Parts: sequence; structure tokens; C-alpha cells
Amino acid sequence: MKNITLPIRFGLVMSASLIAFFLFLALFNLHTNPIFSLGNGLIIGFGIFETIRYHKLEKGKNFSYSSGFTVGILSGFIATIVFTVFFLIYATEINPDFLLELLTVFERDYQVGIGLVVFVVAIMGFSTTVVLTLTGMQYFKNSGNMPHNNESTDRETNLKKVS
Repeated sequence: MKNITLPIRFGLVMSASLIAFFLFLALFNLHTNPIFSLGNGLIIGFGIFETIRYHKLEKGKNFSYSSGFTVGILSGFIATIVFTVFFLIYATEINPDFLLELLTVFERDYQVGIGLVVFVVAIMGFSTTVVLTLTGMQYFKNSGNMPHNNESTDRETNLKKVS
């Protein structure tokens, strides 16, 4: 259970941040502009980065690529699921006209319903999570190219003996 508390905690914080950002944009009627979804990527990216960083601090030398990747994926998926549920409630109950505003381009040519829009929101969140977790893990992974402290001292000792 301890292994999942960190992703749940960070996932809920990320989803709360996503919801707050969405509602802030809604105050200025900017929530229908797709360019602002870049802010969602920044929120998710920072949240995943912090989740992995905190996990690495907890694990210390026992930190592995797979454990860091797992906590990053879990926290992002939790945030995506919570935000998708909020989005569904917002688009159907809080502001039923939101879908019409969002889909003015598709309204004439396609029959797009709330199910498809919620599905797209979820898929975008999941794919963003995977990409940003892989990106963040490049920073946190242990490199095989860098010598560990005791290896460098052994090498320096061997060099001193040779010279």
C-alpha cells in the first residue's frame, strides 16, 4: 500500500491543479481554445517530475528505472481519470452549452457527442502521461556511463600505482 500512496497523493494534486486551471480559463471564456491545453501538459509534466523526484529521494540507492516509471505513470493516470470525470460532469451538468461552444467547427460536418469528446480528453491525458514520464525518467535514471564514487577512487589508486 505504501508504494501506491505517493502516486495517489501526487495524482490528486495534479488533478486539482488541472481542474483549477480549467475553471480559471472558464472565468475568461478561454476554456474552449485548444491552445491552452499546453498548460495541462505543463501541469502534468511538473507533477510527474516531482513524483519521480520525491520517489527517488525516498528510495535512495534502491531507486530503479522501473519503479520511477511506475510512479510517474500511476500519478499521471490518476490525474487523468479524475480530470476526465470532472470534465464529463462539467460538460453535461454544470455547463451543457460547453460542448456546443467547443465543437463549433465539427458541428456542421460531423456528429460528435459527449462520449467521443470525453474519450479524446482521456486518451490525450494518458498519452501525455506516457510521453512525459519517459522524458522525465531520462533525467532521473542512473547512467552506466558515470563512475560511482568508489569506482573512481579505485581507478585513481590504480593510476597512481602505475605512474
